[in-house]
Amino acid sequence: MGYGAKSARILALANQKGGVGKTTTAINLGTALAAVGERVLIVDLDPQGNASTGLGIDHRPLSTFDVLSGRAEIAQAAVPTHVPRLSIVPATVDLMAFEREAASAGNKHYRLRDCFAAMTAAEPQDATYILIDCPPSLNLLTVNALAAADAVLVPLQCEFFALEGLAQLLGTVEEIRVRLNPKLHIHGVVLTMYDQRTSFSDQVVKDVRQVLGEKVYTTVIPRNVRVAESPSHGKPVLLYDYRCSGSQAYIQLASEVIERERRMRAA
Repeated sequence: MGYGAKSARILALANQKGGVGKTTTAINLGTALAAVGERVLIVDLDPQGNASTGLGIDHRPLSTFDVLSGRAEIAQAAVPTHVPRLSIVPATVDLMAFEREAASAGNKHYRLRDCFAAMTAAEPQDATYILIDCPPSLNLLTVNALAAADAVLVPLQCEFFALEGLAQLLGTVEEIRVRLNPKLHIHGVVLTMYDQRTSFSDQVVKDVRQVLGEKVYTTVIPRNVRVAESPSHGKPVLLYDYRCSGSQAYIQLASEVIERERRMRAA
């Protein structure tokens, strides 16, 4: 796989709250996009490295920290996964030093954007989607992701304070759009960990759709034990249990993401 960014759509998966299914969505949306023929590169920007572990990547000679620090190019750091057409630039705990290392640099907000700009399309098989798995905070790493992305995909857990946390994130996205990245917009909000056994989950879905309207994807990701189990096996849920409700939901989400992209290009 080549890594030319010119034709790739860059989506940052962001939410400053932890435990909302952000990394799970990055892994499984990436897998589902690859399964329908897209060529996907995941950039793990979380020092915890859960996206890397969840895709079975244990040995990481080069990482996103090496890329951001200028010691490696994205093509050098990217490694293939067990999923055809899906690669990842893995993360290590070294990323925790990024904010300190970049503090005095003039381009500290644009490190990742510059790395994408330097990507070359030497091979015909370029990535069509780049998914950035952001850390669960609005720190310099997340700012780099938002400054580099075309759009933001927001995983939102079906919980009581869902909208409260979302307001802060939307404010940050708007600030980045004004100050650093005029093209940035919200691609969509995906509701995760939906429990059909409770009326509370239904109420959250209703409230979020009422506030955000068409920004909310039709697809809702259910709370599913197979989705929760799959990272411990180093596999996306689509490889772990293709028939489970979680896998089918991520396939639907991938189709919806692609369809939104088609509408945006046609507009």
